[in-house]
Amino acid sequence: MSEMIDMAFDEGKSSMEGAITHLRSELTKVRTGKANVGLVKDILVEYYGNPTPMSQVANLSTPDSKTISIQAWEKGMLQNIEQAIFAANIGVTPMNDGEFIRISIPPMTEERRKEMVKKAKALGEEAKVSLRNERQKIMQIIKSEVKDGFSEDEGKKREAGVESLVKKYSDDINKLVEAKEVDVMKV
Repeated sequence: MSEMIDMAFDEGKSSMEGAITHLRSELTKVRTGKANVGLVKDILVEYYGNPTPMSQVANLSTPDSKTISIQAWEKGMLQNIEQAIFAANIGVTPMNDGEFIRISIPPMTEERRKEMVKKAKALGEEAKVSLRNERQKIMQIIKSEVKDGFSEDEGKKREAGVESLVKKYSDDINKLVEAKEVDVMKV
């Protein structure tokens, strides 16, 4: 009987780790006023009829803290990359010189920084909702197994284990969001 609980616990833990990984990925897309290739690497570019992430059609770099440089692997792609950046509506204007596309990251206003902090907190809250959903799934399986004859004391121990796991990941989410907030608010 405990195999079912162990399996649910392992799946839940894996999903919670996935939520943390997803949050990290999404937080790289939140602007901080500094150049970061995470802002553009996942923008989909039309590549021979297929939407392809920019990181797979161009070399992305940050030559300085205010510039993102994009060098397409094929010169014919520059126009498509430029259009994709405009379509992504990320608040920057690409400059195409025929060889590279450069994006200058403008300094952010205090109001814009506060918007970015709100966005980061919203992403953190989404991750926490994901954790709570996983906790609920595991707890239902534990309760179901206890009804079917699994030891009640052992069920309580497993529930406590789930709660501590959720708390640990929730604390991780808080740390990630706080670090991003500090990064965004730094002028």
